[in-house]
Amino acid sequence: MPSIFTKIINREIPGHIITEDDSHIAILDINPNAKGHTLCIPKREVNNLFELPEQEYLDLMAFSRKVAMALEKVVSCKRIGVSVIGLEVPHVHVHLIPLNTMEDARFIKKEQLLQEEFDTLIRAINENL
Repeated sequence: MPSIFTKIINREIPGHIITEDDSHIAILDINPNAKGHTLCIPKREVNNLFELPEQEYLDLMAFSRKVAMALEKVVSCKRIGVSVIGLEVPHVHVHLIPLNTMEDARFIKKEQLLQEEFDTLIRAINENL
């Protein structure tokens, strides 16, 4: 069964898509730890980060870096944190989380955003890619 991310990639369900290339997609997390919380996902469905061939791993990290640099210009934060957990969805994804405190990285406190806030973030991040 395809993951929720594969369904977004295939446009079977909506997602807050920031950008994509032939191999990756970046989307805003719908249940973010902080405003701007972004997921960078390989389009090829693989369950575990370390199951990716080395070049695909490196390509995912390069794509994530590019998105993180744009995100940092848009969202006020001390830095962009990176987390790869992989338990909640069986499809590799890199969390890019704007951080101001260590609590922002704990996946406990969640932000609520309106559709227009998601849309504004997407436009602003794209302008900085």
